[in-house]
Amino acid sequence: MKDISQLLDLLGNEKDFLLNHICKTIPKHEIYTPTPTHIDTHFLQSNRNGQTIRSINQLYQHGRLSGTGYLSILPVDQGIEHTAGSSFSPNPIYFDPENIVKLAIEAGCNALASSMGGLAMLSRKYAHKIPFVVKINHNEMLTYPNNYNQIMFASVRDAWNMGAVAIGATIYFGSAESDRQIIEVAKAFEEAHNLGMATILWCYSRNDAFIKNEIDYNTAADITGQANYLGVSIQADIIKQKLPTNNGGFMAVKFGKTNPDMYTKLSSDHPIDLCRYQVLNCYSGRIGMINSGGEAKGKTDLAEAVKTAIINKRAGGAGMIMGRKAFQRPFREGIELINAVQEIYLAKEIILA
Repeated sequence: MKDISQLLDLLGNEKDFLLNHICKTIPKHEIYTPTPTHIDTHFLQSNRNGQTIRSINQLYQHGRLSGTGYLSILPVDQGIEHTAGSSFSPNPIYFDPENIVKLAIEAGCNALASSMGGLAMLSRKYAHKIPFVVKINHNEMLTYPNNYNQIMFASVRDAWNMGAVAIGATIYFGSAESDRQIIEVAKAFEEAHNLGMATILWCYSRNDAFIKNEIDYNTAADITGQANYLGVSIQADIIKQKLPTNNGGFMAVKFGKTNPDMYTKLSSDHPIDLCRYQVLNCYSGRIGMINSGGEAKGKTDLAEAVKTAIINKRAGGAGMIMGRKAFQRPFREGIELINAVQEIYLAKEIILA
C-alpha cells in the first residue's frame, strides 16, 4: 500500500491544480457534505421508515470507510451490461461470482453491487457478511442493434428475500425509453422503501444526439446535474454518477431550459466545480453522490482512480463505486487499488474545496 504522499504524487503536474483549488462558485458552506452523522442529519427527518434508515446505515457503517460518511462500493454488473466475455477475459476467476464477493470483502468495501443471479447463488453464505446491493435492471447486449433500454431482470421482493440491504437501478435519462424506466424505477424504489431497503440510482444520460462536433455531452455537468435532480426526485438514497467532463450540453444540443448563471455563478471549467454542480443537484448534498471509477486502461488506472476520488471528495461527493479497474487485474492488485482510493477518503489533509 502506498502512503498518501505517494498517491498524491500520481497527480503529476495537476497536483496543485486539484489539491489547492478553492471553489468560489458554490461555497462549501452552501452544501451538505459527508459526515459521520449523515444518517441522523438527513434521513431521520425524512419519510424513510425505521427499517430503511437501518439499511442505509448498514451501507455507511461497513468496511474501511465505516463511520466516515463516505462509501466505497464494488459494482460488478458488466457481465450483462458489457458481455461477460469482454468483462472477465482479463481475469476469468470472476466468472465465478464468489470471487467477486471475496474481492469486495477483502478490499473492505462498504457494499457489493451485482446482478440478482450471482448474489442469489451466494446469499446464504455472504449476505450477512457484507451488504448486498441487487442491481434489478440491466441493458442486455444481445439485442441487435443495441439500444439504451434498461429492462427489469429481478424483483424487489426477491432481493429482499435474499437478505439484500439495498436495490440498485439504472435510468438512461434522455433515451427514447427513459419515460418507462423512470416509472418502473420509481415504483421499485417505493416498494423497496416499504420493505425497508435502501435505493441507489445509476443516474446516466444516454443519447447519441447529445454528441455534437465530436464532443460527448452525455457527461456534461448541466445534463448530468439535471439527471441527478430527477434521480433524487424519485427518492434515490444514493446517486451514482459519472464524473463530468465538460459543460454546456443543453446549449450545444439546443434543448432544455438554461440560465446564464448555471455556467458562471454555479460552475466553472474546473473539474471540482463541475462535480460540485452535480452535488448541488442532489438536494445540495443531502443525498450522497458517488462517482464511477470508469473503464480499465492499464498502467494509468491507479492515477485516474486517485484523481477521480480527489475531485469527488473535494467537491463534496460521498465516495466512489469502482469495478472494472479493480476486477480486470489480478486479485491482490485489485484489492490494493480499491484500498488506495479508500485512503483518499480517509486522509484528513484532503479537504473540501
